[in-house]
Amino acid sequence: MTTPRETGSSGGTARGGGPRTLAEELRARPDGALAGLLRARPDLLTPVPGDLTQLATRAGTRASVVRALERLDRFVLQTAEALAVAPDPCPYGTLAGLMTGDAPEDPRIAEALPRAVAVLREQALVWGTEDRLRLVRTARELLAPSAAHPSPTGLGPTVAEATAGMSPGRMQQIIAAAGLPGTHDPVSAVAALTALFEDRVRMARLLEQAPAEATSVLGRLRWGPPYGTVTADPAPHLRWLLDRGLLLPATPGSVVLPREVALHLRAGRAHRAPEPAAPELAPATPHSARTVDAAAAGQAFTALSTVEELLAAWESDGPLVLRAGGLSVRDLKRTAALLDATEATAAFWTELAYAAGLLASDGEVDERYAPTPAYDDWLHLPAEQRWGRLVTAWLAATRSAGLAGGRDAKSRPLNALGPDLDRSPAPEVRHRVLALLATLPPGTSVTPETLLARLHWERPPRTAAEPGGEDLRTRLARWALVEAELLGVTNRGALSAPGRALLGPEGAEPAFPMSDAEAGACAVRAAVALAPLLPEPLDHILLQADLTAVAPGPLKRPLAQMLSVLADVESKGGATVYRFTPGSVRRALDAGQTAADLKAFLTGHSRTPVPQPLAYLIDDVARRHGHLRVGAASSYLRCDDDAVLAEILVDRRSAPLRLRRLAPTVLAAQAAPDELLEGLRAMGYAPAAESAEGDVVVMRADARRTPPRTAPAPVPEGPPVPDETLLGAAVRAIRAGDMASTAERKPVAAPAPAGGGLPRTTSAETLATMQAAVMTGSAVWIGYVNAEGAASQRVIAPVRVEGGFVTGYDHTADEVRTYPLHRITGVAELADEHA
Repeated sequence: MTTPRETGSSGGTARGGGPRTLAEELRARPDGALAGLLRARPDLLTPVPGDLTQLATRAGTRASVVRALERLDRFVLQTAEALAVAPDPCPYGTLAGLMTGDAPEDPRIAEALPRAVAVLREQALVWGTEDRLRLVRTARELLAPSAAHPSPTGLGPTVAEATAGMSPGRMQQIIAAAGLPGTHDPVSAVAALTALFEDRVRMARLLEQAPAEATSVLGRLRWGPPYGTVTADPAPHLRWLLDRGLLLPATPGSVVLPREVALHLRAGRAHRAPEPAAPELAPATPHSARTVDAAAAGQAFTALSTVEELLAAWESDGPLVLRAGGLSVRDLKRTAALLDATEATAAFWTELAYAAGLLASDGEVDERYAPTPAYDDWLHLPAEQRWGRLVTAWLAATRSAGLAGGRDAKSRPLNALGPDLDRSPAPEVRHRVLALLATLPPGTSVTPETLLARLHWERPPRTAAEPGGEDLRTRLARWALVEAELLGVTNRGALSAPGRALLGPEGAEPAFPMSDAEAGACAVRAAVALAPLLPEPLDHILLQADLTAVAPGPLKRPLAQMLSVLADVESKGGATVYRFTPGSVRRALDAGQTAADLKAFLTGHSRTPVPQPLAYLIDDVARRHGHLRVGAASSYLRCDDDAVLAEILVDRRSAPLRLRRLAPTVLAAQAAPDELLEGLRAMGYAPAAESAEGDVVVMRADARRTPPRTAPAPVPEGPPVPDETLLGAAVRAIRAGDMASTAERKPVAAPAPAGGGLPRTTSAETLATMQAAVMTGSAVWIGYVNAEGAASQRVIAPVRVEGGFVTGYDHTADEVRTYPLHRITGVAELADEHA
């Protein structure tokens, strides 16, 4: 809430030449300073204020002030907290005393305090001259101590506030016990007691008389909280404090330490530990920059392989979408097993693919997740460009995978890919974490706690901690560090060379937020930095006698795709181990390959001969593959060897298939063909499906794609930061509107409405004044009501009056406009000095 004193638009200044209101101070600022205010607090621009009085009023609203306070660093916020407990207005010297106390002035505080006051002034949280600094009333209400909202300073109410409901008789008893002469009224009694507590010498003499137990009580309450409890019959040392007003009643059964007493006990300091400078990023651990970059590049390649593996698995059999949206817990566990990762890491990879626009729901009745058409385009890009797409999407995404598996404020589960994972501060936190790491020498890292201490100084936590014991920004920072390692943006806690390029040109200050063009340019620079670090894909493997193959590095795409069909991944790492099994060989045969094709493929890509056990395995599976044929009857099973069919019939495991013999070489089944295939394979056979013509059907899973989908749009944190063009136009509009509302006008013939408002003149007077202004080229002040009934005041310079319309240059809108004369309520000439 703001007061007329803060936002009034009347002219003049207070004694001493300072502004009387915040609006007056804003009026005296240059255009660049107004633009800086709107840049720092973009919420003030929605909508553009009509004049500087409206701007001042909006700058004092509770929501806007809370948002501005949340973006202050710790020392600037401490300065504002000190102003909230200082007299209003507060001289600069008094403020400096609250920050340093009676001790010799701390040079760090003396150097940092002018900057803090300047920041508060630039953001319209403080106004007035140096000897009359005023904290905006809403900020004072938010930061001042109260029983419901304790101040971070730990101070309590003043003597005047704490004794507001006290009887005059009791007040006289207190000042008498404190050794002060009696007064005639409570106001002077409060003033006398306050003066005593603020006098260092007299207060020291009073405390010298205090019992030791009383001094101990004051010491416990000195730094807060300032409230304590007492019984109906206090102990003697508490009675001594109560009798002299060193403790004052707060509520029945509780007392409070007055602010003036606490400040004396603190030697005048408002804060126990002012923090004028940001914590250093130390101790730092140096690593070899070359080693960090090489390891980060390897992790970047692993990230690409992981995303490809995830989407390749989901393109044929993607998981169902929950009715409320997102991935079920069971499907997330399956994904984690597929990727050989934890559930939290699996959630990150799925969210990353979703944020990059590579994954979405297909929108069908039986809705499932599947790759998007953009995934095919992404696959054909060079590896470094694919990585650039992923990290750019990660840096700008507001979705936070770390929330998956937790619960929201209403105890509802938060699922990966679900609708409630957006957290607006996430992009800024990620960007700031990387920007701080970029200030360190290449290859240097610091501990997460050191980094968090710096972030807490830059943006002190002011919101309650979310489930997990930490505030949201702290949790986002921890997740950012883990995710950056997974992506290869960092390694061993140090920023890699591609990670530095991701923040902008070398030597330039990282900017946030980035435009789409800037983000794209950074992605290109990061890809260029990554390209020479990536390992060269291999075109060969090493076959071993134990039915395994070792890929000593990343494989070229055709080789990797074929090998993933022919063998199962057994272990990952610097070298990937594949294992050949009857099932994996059958999978390759189902895909249309022959035994000769498989042997030729392995011979052409192995640096070692094809081991005999592997050749035997391929021949054995190929000999049995297609020996049994499955077709639709419901389904049928045929085989040239009736002994094999007899063996199947007597096998108890075939009972669920409900088979019966139709002919010596044909069995009929009640199960569907695909169920019959799976049942026989589970029994150890290698059946093949056949078409109506009797040909073997090649069983290759269809690669499903969703309809074209766009990547999810980030959810912004408040209004976007305006660009320079918008800022310039807004400042011009506010200045023009302010001129219209404050311009001095000549008196009109008709009396002005009570309480001010729009000018009122007759139609004839309006027409005559307009025609005179056209001839003299002077500006006039008009009242205008538009077609929607909205009234406004404007300053225009008429250039033509005809046909019931007046055309002129509108100083308020900064453009030429035409107005119907019948909508002009009145007109007045401007005073000579404003004409």
